[in-house]
Amino acid sequence: MFSEKVRSIDISGIRKMFEGAGPNAINLGLGQPDFDTPEHIKKGAVQALSEGFTGYTANLGIPELRQALCGKFEKENHFSVRPDEIIVTSGASEALHLALSALIDPGDEVLMPDPGFVSYSALTKIAGGRATGVPLDEKLTMKPDAVNECITPKTKAIILNSPSNPTGTVEKKQEIKALAEIADDNDITIISDEVYEHFIYEGEHTSPAQFSDNVITINAVSKTYAMTGWRIGYAAARKDYIEQMLKVHQYIQACACSISQKAALAAITGPQDCVGEMRDSFKIRRDLLLEGLSAMGIRCVRPEGAFYAFPEVGDKDAAQKLLKSGVIVAPGEAFGNNGKGHIRISYATSEANLKRALGIMGKVL
Repeated sequence: MFSEKVRSIDISGIRKMFEGAGPNAINLGLGQPDFDTPEHIKKGAVQALSEGFTGYTANLGIPELRQALCGKFEKENHFSVRPDEIIVTSGASEALHLALSALIDPGDEVLMPDPGFVSYSALTKIAGGRATGVPLDEKLTMKPDAVNECITPKTKAIILNSPSNPTGTVEKKQEIKALAEIADDNDITIISDEVYEHFIYEGEHTSPAQFSDNVITINAVSKTYAMTGWRIGYAAARKDYIEQMLKVHQYIQACACSISQKAALAAITGPQDCVGEMRDSFKIRRDLLLEGLSAMGIRCVRPEGAFYAFPEVGDKDAAQKLLKSGVIVAPGEAFGNNGKGHIRISYATSEANLKRALGIMGKVL
């Protein structure tokens, strides 16, 4: 009755944890900043409403937002694109879906980090492709040699995510350059998910599009500006990539929300102090969490970015045990076979919540 590609995927392992949670549970499972959207961004949306900017926009997105994103990529990511090489989407999730739909034929392979974000495998299968996990090294990074070993004649794309969800690791510049060279040598497209680029505590962010034009760079205002519910993402790539992605976008979405696009414009062009303030707060919380885990004797690779930790707890039922005790975390196996024995902890919550949760975790684990 239902298609095999849909029956082959499951409900998100992250979302499953919320079903059994009590009303007073401490939520360390949700990947969104616990900050309010900054006021200057809200004002951009209010102005759009007051001006009646409530209709369809250009399929690619409003020109002024795409022009602002060109400046953002030039200044922050050190590569150049034109406005017609950018598409504004309903969140980074749609951008990922468009990229995979445009690239993948039935049976094509997509390489991705294992453990890696839950959407990568599911969206690959929806596109008719085969998801192949690349085992991460002991520091939870995706090494070029490991990627090379996984490449076959059917490999069409490599998904790169730095800073990473669920591990919080940041790939080094030389490793990303090497991955870009591997992709070019094998005529493979890199899909680079960079939604956590502004939340790095050690190291630096590197976009593979600096080194290759066989890259689709995906980002969003969701995490950077605490705008998860506004649903604005974007992708930048060569025009031939964007033209094919646009075909899918036109039929499943038409355009991103007009009001949210104006808010995103205010975010990109407005003051950036709010981003630094969130980053500083997340770093304090990161250090608090790592100190607490270390005191319990729990091994955790130090996350250099994003707002996740991926400790090794050695208990496949740890997430369920914590849930029964009032702490929501995501089970490691939700992020791939190599996530077993881990849990993902989001520290995008208050220090008070983290301290309470660590107290419970100390007893349960």
